[in-house]
Amino acid sequence: MGRGKIVIQKIDSSASRQVTFSKRRNGLLKKAKELSILCDAEVGVVIFSCTGKLHEFASSSMRSTIDRYTKSKEDHHGEKNPVKELRLRQREVADLKQKLLDMQDNRR
Repeated sequence: MGRGKIVIQKIDSSASRQVTFSKRRNGLLKKAKELSILCDAEVGVVIFSCTGKLHEFASSSMRSTIDRYTKSKEDHHGEKNPVKELRLRQREVADLKQKLLDMQDNRR
């Protein structure tokens, strides 16, 4: 027989909330580790408790995972803004044309 559904809302009792946080935190970190092992995925989990204490798991270096995430967000941001991407490419083309003209002038 399965468990009943629980209502997802803030737990009023601070002691119960802390116990639940501890259990769920451990479960989440365990699942993150399993995911990284089973699927050979790069996984990073960062959790701050209500008291501000840091809990984390990283399948490799947390710094490299965060750097990779940040770079990925920057790369995808350009794809989502085609006008900005177009202006950037137009500027690159103009710069290359100017360099070509300068090189041709220097050859003469």
